[in-house]
Amino acid sequence: MEHITLLLGIVIITALVFDFTNGFHDTANAMATTISTGALKPKTAVAMSAVLNLVGAFMSVEVAKTISKGLVNEEGIQPEVIFAALVGAILWNLVTWLVGLPSSSSHALMGGLIGAAVASAGMGAVNGSVVVTKVLIPAVAAPLVAGAAAYLAAKVTYKVGKGMGGKTSAKGYRAGQIASAGLVSLAHGTNDAQKTMGIITLALIAGNALPAGSNPPVWVIVSAGMAIAMGTYLGGWRIIRTMGSGLTDLQPQQGFAAQTSAASVILASSSLGFSLSTTHACSGAVMGSGLGRKGGVVRWSTASRMFMAWGLTLPAAALVSAGAELVMRTGDLGVAAVAAFLVASCLAIWFISRRQVVDHTNVNAVPSADAEEPGVVTTAIAAVTVPPTVAAAAGSTAAVTDEDFKATIPAATTAAAAPAAAL
Repeated sequence: MEHITLLLGIVIITALVFDFTNGFHDTANAMATTISTGALKPKTAVAMSAVLNLVGAFMSVEVAKTISKGLVNEEGIQPEVIFAALVGAILWNLVTWLVGLPSSSSHALMGGLIGAAVASAGMGAVNGSVVVTKVLIPAVAAPLVAGAAAYLAAKVTYKVGKGMGGKTSAKGYRAGQIASAGLVSLAHGTNDAQKTMGIITLALIAGNALPAGSNPPVWVIVSAGMAIAMGTYLGGWRIIRTMGSGLTDLQPQQGFAAQTSAASVILASSSLGFSLSTTHACSGAVMGSGLGRKGGVVRWSTASRMFMAWGLTLPAAALVSAGAELVMRTGDLGVAAVAAFLVASCLAIWFISRRQVVDHTNVNAVPSADAEEPGVVTTAIAAVTVPPTVAAAAGSTAAVTDEDFKATIPAATTAAAAPAAAL
């Protein structure tokens, strides 16, 4: 094994902690729809996902090369910079997990790396063209492509299964969901586990333990694969709840369409070396499949919060990491202060999460607060729509009396006044 200093060892351990958080943060990408439709029991689903994440970690190193060789210039990058990047990424992962929002662990890591590198060596330390072509463009394209593919796939699955009985069709697509969920887990391992491999390899290069341009050593691949698999088995139940039933109500056909589409996009990007966010791809696929069923809806209030988290991921992680890097410039005391801050923050977030526990026993129970609130347009339509009691009376032989009509006025008045009261 390469010569590793104490600081470099701390950085490697922190990187594996990030990999662990990446595992439970992104379990929802593969298994949320499978759990919400009942295709697999929650604990069985996360166990299956963990094993396939581990297998996927050994299938390719192209994404790891993008992180270790392309995103930032290796010259002048010190282990402290890598540590600062990981601090920002871990804290963002835990904050978004606490509130149940599926954000990108990949973008948190890359945002942290960019922020720490700029704080340490200036804007010249970041390869802007790589950021645009292999990070930003895939970030926008992934949910759109996966969403469009899932929308079309859902349409096709319902059309193909139109002649089948409801129970037969659902049973068949549940089996398909299990296979497609396995494919997503495998794809997640080929993409996300490699990001930690890349960051550890970059740290080893920065600490002069590896020559510049080296590929990840075998022990790095094994440890990264194990860390993400253990995190996946823990299960990020809060985010699974949001992805499985908070964005839309899915049937087995839609779950199959969403997972197959997402897996195709993720595997294609991994083979090209794009550091794709599996969260973006899977979330886009879930929304696309939600719209692909006739009468299906997407809860846009939840989706808008998720989009906001996506937009904040890179800059938020970058700012925290830049601040951590500035503190560590003071020397060993600064490094110790940042490490203590990271540990204290992680513990505080964990204790806060215990106030309302979400686990495999209640992951499919959506709180009433998560329900889509009626908007101004919906309320206005309700105010002018003839109530069912009056409509039924109008269609019958009995005449609508003045009392019948007057009884509808209070409800309509209340509905019409709701937007004004909200102001």
